[in-house]
Amino acid sequence: MEVVEGEEQRETSNKVMCLLTDPEGTPLGVPMYLPQIAGPQQLQQMVNQLLNNEEKLPYSFYISDKELVVPLGTYLEKNKVSVEKALSIVYQPQAVFRIRPVNRCSATISGHTEAVLSVAFSPDGQRLASGSGDTTVRIWDLNTQTPLFTCPGHKNWVLCIAWSPDGKHLVSGSKAGELLCWDPETGKPSGNPLTGHKKWITGISWEPAHLNAPCRRFVSASKDGDARIWDIVTKKCVICLSGHTLAITCVKWGGDGVIYTGSQDCTIKVWETSQGKLIRELKGHGHWVNSLALSTEYVLRTGAFDHTGKQYSSPEDMKKVALERYNKMKGNAPERLVSGSDDFTMFLWEPFVSKHPKTRMTGHQQLVNHVYFSPDGQWVASASFDKSVKLWNGATGKFVAAFRGHVGPVYQISWSADSRLLLSGSKDSTLKVWDIRTQKLKQDLPGHEDEVYAVDWSPDGEKVASGGKDRVLKLWMG
Repeated sequence: MEVVEGEEQRETSNKVMCLLTDPEGTPLGVPMYLPQIAGPQQLQQMVNQLLNNEEKLPYSFYISDKELVVPLGTYLEKNKVSVEKALSIVYQPQAVFRIRPVNRCSATISGHTEAVLSVAFSPDGQRLASGSGDTTVRIWDLNTQTPLFTCPGHKNWVLCIAWSPDGKHLVSGSKAGELLCWDPETGKPSGNPLTGHKKWITGISWEPAHLNAPCRRFVSASKDGDARIWDIVTKKCVICLSGHTLAITCVKWGGDGVIYTGSQDCTIKVWETSQGKLIRELKGHGHWVNSLALSTEYVLRTGAFDHTGKQYSSPEDMKKVALERYNKMKGNAPERLVSGSDDFTMFLWEPFVSKHPKTRMTGHQQLVNHVYFSPDGQWVASASFDKSVKLWNGATGKFVAAFRGHVGPVYQISWSADSRLLLSGSKDSTLKVWDIRTQKLKQDLPGHEDEVYAVDWSPDGEKVASGGKDRVLKLWMG
């Protein structure tokens, strides 16, 4: 009898009891014994098998938010992990394509006569728009790297710009409070300025293409405390969302059809968009809310366009593909929201599940300026005046890593389309590219002569744009 027990122990001693789960924590099958020599490759085969994937997909694996890149045995030894209970391994689908890290400035384009305050690539990545303190919007031709159109019309600094997810319109908002809608094909305004806000515009967000195509509604937020929904066909304000007691600082139109507004009154309000009713209030921050991010933001921004650059002939096709992309990205999980505040903290919310935050995310030593989910929703990145960029788990809100290297406040961040690289722009005049897998600096991009206010990574992953105090627009390539 003793001999048999010894055999059994030897059998299992070279194995590890593991439980595979998706990022939401849903188990894939039951706990099972895996050989210690099994690594990411063997796990990948298993997951593809267990999920009955016809096309074999690439996956990465995480144990306690750290990527598993070695065999299980090596990992256990190195991290002194107890094997008393099943080891939980999270599998995460990876982008099938890879984005090259940008490493050189391919063009420095002058034209703006004051600071560049905002930059944004079109959803298909073919065009770039910028807004400036010189009161103009400019649209740039990325093939020739020259200005395509200069769009005058604003009375004051252009603070924000936003492309419609179908790429047919560009809206800009100014410090004077008016909004202008532009036709990107001609660079001409499509109608008179949209007026109604009494103070400057702080954010613009379009209704997602999977809810409405062709795109015609967008929401603007203002320092005056109101958000307004506009229809670009009728050129009118359809609904005014009133209720905040102080300035609205940020606004997002969610994939479920609701609008989120973050305010200096420390609250986040959730509005339905047919009548403009307030449906939920998210409280918890002790100071101004500065930034909001949605887990589905990348697919909402790009609608039907993906990294392949495929174009569509009809709005119906676009809407259908946009809905497929949205559903695939969202999976069974609720849409998540992250807020960043002047109180140095962030909150992770699931607004459709609860009005209470899922997690309070602490660690920054100064105000949080910008928060952004990775395209796959797996990560949240935050930029702060404490000169650091921090990385958090997008499903749980747990802290993962701090990226240090900037010597000034970090103003804005942007993700590569494959969620493997993160870009940051800072007051220190540099851009930096961070590698999510190694959690280290991948590329330092000096070149600007002054503070970098705005950065964007094109949705097709090919290019990065940056602008700031030195008035030039820089394009960076891999």
